[in-house]
Amino acid sequence: MEELEEKEKVIEIEIERLRDFKKHPFQVRDDKEMSLLKESIQNYGILSPLIVRPVLDGVYEIVAGHRRKYAAQQLGYRKLPVIIRVMSDDEAIISMVDSNLQRERISYSEKAFAYMMKNEAMKRKGGRKRSQIDHKFKGKKTVEIIGEEGGDSPKQVQRYIKITELIPELLQQLDDEMIGFNPAVEIASLKKEEQKQLLDAMDYAQSTPSLSQAQRMKRLSKEGKLTKEKMEDIMSEIKKGEISRVIFTNEQLHRYFPSSYTPEKMKREILAILKLWAEQYWEQ
Repeated sequence: MEELEEKEKVIEIEIERLRDFKKHPFQVRDDKEMSLLKESIQNYGILSPLIVRPVLDGVYEIVAGHRRKYAAQQLGYRKLPVIIRVMSDDEAIISMVDSNLQRERISYSEKAFAYMMKNEAMKRKGGRKRSQIDHKFKGKKTVEIIGEEGGDSPKQVQRYIKITELIPELLQQLDDEMIGFNPAVEIASLKKEEQKQLLDAMDYAQSTPSLSQAQRMKRLSKEGKLTKEKMEDIMSEIKKGEISRVIFTNEQLHRYFPSSYTPEKMKREILAILKLWAEQYWEQ
């Protein structure tokens, strides 16, 4: 529950006069937690007022309380209890992030963009919130302050901010836990076009990158040597811990391929043929 500042008053405002926070990084999901929130509001009302700030004449931007607004709206509420606070853009960003980071379930992407927004806002504000005591954070970097307040190390904060550089498709795979967090941090260093090619390579090999594979692709990218074929080769490797293997000798394979084909090229051709076969098979 947000702490009330001295002399603040709770008033009721029509829902149509409330606007969502611009570029709000946290999703409002109609999930189990939302069902519990609706049940609570239905039984006891809105116990914690929304925090809003004036943005236009008679219009207010929600700083904290997007989920409460959604739940109340679903229940037919026309007005909501709010506390109006006058804040600058950066103060509002910091307050919005801090109030939402307390939620029990936050996706990787939500936390990443929240950390990024807060980091940028704090840098613009000189590295600390107006309400903070100067000596407490004197000489500290913004990522150190964010880490102390969010329960992460400064390095981990930087790693979260780094994954905001992932293309949406890879970011979604991270949120869906198809890609691990550590490999995702390394992949975020790839150029956007390389990330798109990596998606194709992952589909080609029907595999997701391990940390060592992601690190190798990052290194090749820095050297200007990363190609789609290289990614396909890397993604087609047998990973440590994969104990089931199908092994062919070069002699067996060269019965079906030109002698000039390398083992890696034969592997790519075989996988491409199998993929085509699988697509035709499942269409039947």
